Amino acid sequence: MELTAADIKTYRERGYLLLDKAISDNELSVLDAAMQEVVAGDGPQVAREPSGEPHVVYGMHQLDPRLTALSRHPAIVKPAMQILGKEVYVHQSRVNVKQTGGSIVKWHQDFGTYHRVDGVPRPDGIMIAVFLDDITPCNAPVLAIPGSHKHGLVSEALQDPTSEDFEAVSRYRFDIQAERLATLTAEHGVEPIMGPKGSVLFMDMTVVHGSTVNITPLRRVILYLNVCTTDNQGTSFERPEYYAARDFNGIVPDGADCLTRFAR
Repeated sequence: MELTAADIKTYRERGYLLLDKAISDNELSVLDAAMQEVVAGDGPQVAREPSGEPHVVYGMHQLDPRLTALSRHPAIVKPAMQILGKEVYVHQSRVNVKQTGGSIVKWHQDFGTYHRVDGVPRPDGIMIAVFLDDITPCNAPVLAIPGSHKHGLVSEALQDPTSEDFEAVSRYRFDIQAERLATLTAEHGVEPIMGPKGSVLFMDMTVVHGSTVNITPLRRVILYLNVCTTDNQGTSFERPEYYAARDFNGIVPDGADCLTRFAR
């Protein structure tokens, strides 16, 4: 998949680019089956809501060969390499299930954690999100501040040990403080990122984003692959490998049938 000059311009100016239905329905069936098995598992990489339902499963590409294949999918890897101009490795992957009545995700930058906790030196990376469901105004889409990446790492960000999900999910998240969030929003606005299932989002790691609670019974599952350039490696190994990479080898894109071969 080759991005156009207009695609690259959109990414540079807004900080993110959404490609509608970049993953086919047949491929989604393979990924959905893998996701169902992974969230049914247990272990330290599975973060749960207070209800006990799974919220996030970290290191998904290490847990299932179908999700490993997704990390090598040309529709994922090639646009990332085109945007960044270099080979990339997976710094973190995860399944995110927005459960009905589950946790909110406060405003943050992914790079805030990767830099402060994992020692990733530069924001030379992309948060890649694969929509397993239609993301609509109703099922708690990701909210983003377009252009916020131009401000770099926001210093007015703190960990919040009073968060309901602090032990399970948010203990490593640095939440953007209200005053700074207000100035960013006043300058750039806020947008929901929505699209049909199979869409793929490419987002700069310094874009400020978050999401609200899902008050509907509608499912909202997103698969995340956060990649960095191979010369932008973590230097702190405080967190386990399912949170932060130890393998910094560049991803070699697989064939276009890397997922559909599992269906056969």
